[in-house]
Amino acid sequence: MESTGSGSIFIGAGANLAHPSYSSPRDTLMAALGSLEGRGIEILRLSPWYRSAPVPASDQPWYVNVVAEVATDLPADRLLAELHAVEEAFGRVRTVPNAARFIDLDLLDFCGEIAAGGPGRATLPHPRMAGRAFVLKPLADLAPEWRHPVTGTPLQSLVAALPADQVIERL
Repeated sequence: MESTGSGSIFIGAGANLAHPSYSSPRDTLMAALGSLEGRGIEILRLSPWYRSAPVPASDQPWYVNVVAEVATDLPADRLLAELHAVEEAFGRVRTVPNAARFIDLDLLDFCGEIAAGGPGRATLPHPRMAGRAFVLKPLADLAPEWRHPVTGTPLQSLVAALPADQVIERL
């Protein structure tokens, strides 16, 4: 793994279905993020919450999204495994790509590392984050000076290049 030297770890969280044990997707995500502490993952900061249209566009319910800056002693691959374990604990079943879900936890950036990924391995940075408003806008609230580890593109340039059909609003 290469590293660009950034010292921050960012996780994206989203949901658009109400979990049977929680009153809303946001409550589910708060509970899931709260469960990370017991897994050696400390939440340092949360972005404001956002509401976003599904990507790609569909008739699914809108998503609730947030980005968390976290601290952990876990390596990237182990952190990703823990995120997947939390998803599983909260009832996530992976079916078709872009399906509606109770919970989605993504490892967006791990200290600027660049990794190709593979089975059980993290792809870093997250391969689709640069084109997703529901990731970039909350990330901009936490780290406006962030640059894409592979391309070096400033976050504000990535936000400016987002397609107009990606509707997102701050809650």
